[in-house]
Amino acid sequence: MKLWVRLVLVVAALAAGGGAAQAADAENTLYMDLAFGRVVIALRPDLAPNTVAQIKKLTRAGFYDGIVFHRVIDGFMAQGGDPTGTGAGGSGHPLKAEFSGEKFGRGTVAMARTSDPNSADSQFFICFAPAPALENKYTVFGQVVSGMEFVDKLKKGDSAQNGIVANPDTIVKMQVAADAIAADEKAKAPKPKENDDSGRGEMPKMHP
Repeated sequence: MKLWVRLVLVVAALAAGGGAAQAADAENTLYMDLAFGRVVIALRPDLAPNTVAQIKKLTRAGFYDGIVFHRVIDGFMAQGGDPTGTGAGGSGHPLKAEFSGEKFGRGTVAMARTSDPNSADSQFFICFAPAPALENKYTVFGQVVSGMEFVDKLKKGDSAQNGIVANPDTIVKMQVAADAIAADEKAKAPKPKENDDSGRGEMPKMHP
């Protein structure tokens, strides 16, 4: 079975309550929580292994929590991932391009960059609609498989300002699904009972 098909099936199982049995595959799934709801992104290490590894590393470090979608163009894409919120920042670890020829459709997640093909870092964008003009020019590393309706609700920018958003919406929290599942299971696990010494009386004091 192709990796892409398997990832979609895994995400569907997670949404249906697949839980721990799917934790290994959830290693390639992101949960991006917005104020409107949760966006689920299936990562594509088959297309961009180095990019996926960096995105997961930054996610696990809490890098994306609270970061804004600073540039949002209606009918085109929503761009975020810059800790400065200006469109000029990043993590300081640029990546080599991993262009794949993958189609850019609604929900495609790809890396933003400058005119240098090897300048992608932490900024990414999510397409609202197909964008064939971007193919073979930007690194695709994921696909929204659930919650695209929440991405649609992101505040749009001024077209006269190239989509720059005033008072933009933020990523409340971003997690690797495997980590979120493990944390949820830990929280649900029964806590061990504390030993009850109430009926044992006072213990004798120890002396050297």
